[in-house]
Amino acid sequence: MTSEPLHVPIESTHVTVTDGSALVFTWDADSRIEVRNIGSEVVIEANAAGLRTLAGHLLVLAGDGVFDGAHLHLEDGNGLEEGSVGLVLERSDEE
Repeated sequence: MTSEPLHVPIESTHVTVTDGSALVFTWDADSRIEVRNIGSEVVIEANAAGLRTLAGHLLVLAGDGVFDGAHLHLEDGNGLEEGSVGLVLERSDEE
């Protein structure tokens, strides 16, 4: 991970879901999150703000009333550091 952020994190994103409600995902102002695929493992490397941001995203998806299949795409330049592989956080209540 680089020592300086390569982009300004998004303040918040509103993702509209099929029932008409919206999920709000927020980023800590100085968060840095990098995702790397190193063969048989995926590494998520983040500063403290980035870890809080990811935890918040997961809590949003785990919230009451959030439907099965709700998800958030994080990509290089869209929440992740430049050079990161994409990451999808998805709720799946089905076994």
